[in-house]
Amino acid sequence: MNRFLTTMMVCAFAASAHAVELPPEFAKRDSLTLAIVPNYPPLEFRDPATNALSGFDVELGEALGRKLGIKIVWQETSFDQMMPAIATGRVDAILSGMTDYASRHQTAAFVDYLRTGPRFFVQQSRAAEFGDMTALCGKKVGASRRSYFPAQISAWSEAHCGSDPIKFVGTEGSGDARTQLKQGRIDAAVQGSETLPYLIELEPGAYAPLGEAISSQFVGLALPVKEQALQQAVAEAVDALIADGSYGALLAKWKLNDNGIKKATINAGQ
Repeated sequence: MNRFLTTMMVCAFAASAHAVELPPEFAKRDSLTLAIVPNYPPLEFRDPATNALSGFDVELGEALGRKLGIKIVWQETSFDQMMPAIATGRVDAILSGMTDYASRHQTAAFVDYLRTGPRFFVQQSRAAEFGDMTALCGKKVGASRRSYFPAQISAWSEAHCGSDPIKFVGTEGSGDARTQLKQGRIDAAVQGSETLPYLIELEPGAYAPLGEAISSQFVGLALPVKEQALQQAVAEAVDALIADGSYGALLAKWKLNDNGIKKATINAGQ
């Protein structure tokens, strides 16, 4: 019996040691509301078979909720409404594959949990035409006009293409870019490095990556600027998931091992 009680006490201590406390004003609540746009697999999407929310961000959010001892409530919204929603307090946070850029820090603070970067890809059937990334100079390259990809493509083109720049084609999102690529309306497209391997596996033989990511950024969970204690609690919860192996297991499940971090940071984006 004594051995049993000792084991139970050790387990209880271990559990409490890994728990992360929310600030008092949040700890007394039943839930945290997180904004999400489920159209960016494998980070967030609706499972075609069940229509349930799925993906790395969804599972990470639920795991963070368990670490923080609070229920996570997902609120679907549009990309354009995510930042206004957090600025006006309609949601407590955004967990939806949002890149941490310094230009966004006036509206939200970011707890960074992944690395990302824009990466070119082409149709597999045309891969032989592109020996390296400079073969894209003078070609039509598409990407979501609502992202930072256009500016990053332009900067890369200016640095590598000289008098024969890439001809950027703005699209309505990553799905539209892939459609235009398949239709031959563009020669290449750009996708975040965290999503491209999943898409290539989802459509075997359709796409081929070209080169490496052309820049590196962080993906972050966005929180209100004024809630510094909440930011710290979430960062500690991410670190706790890293320490206990849960984070690594999620990376492996969603084929994101190359995008993982070793420690959470706050507002590390440039």
